[in-house]
Amino acid sequence: MRQVGNLAAIYVLRRKIALADAKSRENCMNAGGYGVEIPKIGFGTYGRVGGAGTAAILAALETGYRHLDTAQTYGSEASVGEAVRRSGLTRDQVFITTKISSENLAEGKLIPSLRRSLGEIGVDQVDLCLIHWPAPNGRIPLATYMHQIVEAQALGLTRLIGVSNFTIALLKEAEGLIGSGRIATNQIELNPLFTNHKIADFCMDIGILVTCYLPIAHGRVSGHPVLTPIARHHNATEEQIAIAYELAKGYAAIPTSGRPERIRSNFAATTLRLSPQEVAMIDGITPGTRSIDPDWGPDWD
Repeated sequence: MRQVGNLAAIYVLRRKIALADAKSRENCMNAGGYGVEIPKIGFGTYGRVGGAGTAAILAALETGYRHLDTAQTYGSEASVGEAVRRSGLTRDQVFITTKISSENLAEGKLIPSLRRSLGEIGVDQVDLCLIHWPAPNGRIPLATYMHQIVEAQALGLTRLIGVSNFTIALLKEAEGLIGSGRIATNQIELNPLFTNHKIADFCMDIGILVTCYLPIAHGRVSGHPVLTPIARHHNATEEQIAIAYELAKGYAAIPTSGRPERIRSNFAATTLRLSPQEVAMIDGITPGTRSIDPDWGPDWD
């Protein structure tokens, strides 16, 4: 009887995921000049490890998320792979991003590290591979790791390549090294309290998708004097308004949570449509300080 119950539970889960898949297809955008669609709302997997992490990622897939964002430093690559396998979704139904850690940027290290990541996830190829951070204090030349990530793409280890936490100067240098149109996205800290306009505008102007991490600012958007009235108008939460704002700007966003109800609430932001006036109001919020700012990081714009 227990086996029958388990099979029934698996059937119900996969049925829910199939229904969610149908409604998730509209939330995609092309990036990187390769005709590859990147789901514009993704599920961040920082901290989503072990059984609880796999359960949260499964809840995200059941809700309709089709983009899972992991990294070599998160410890969640295995959880991502396990959740995808248990979901019943085919590999091409889930867009998987991972990121190369700073310790794997030196000559000859990037590709072997990516192969290990593929083994952790249990796939032959990721959809997007990012340089997680430019080399700390610039101690490794940019050319060293940009050429390696291009080689990884040529080998078929990743469909798209991109960067994270890159400044305007670093993007210009990177495009000078590998050519324009190769970098699919720059994943940066961005939310209504830290709009990061300078680098975001530059990326969008040259065709690089902005992907927002910390899109709800660790929940600090709650109760904000600009966001709360907009949220009330839309019968939404401030967190949903934050994500809706990022999507309205043409960005992608990767919120995360370990709570199924919050996972569903964040995804529901994809149904909100802010007016140009509301977007302008949020644009006008005086920017706060950066939350992620290591002393070895780049010279920010």
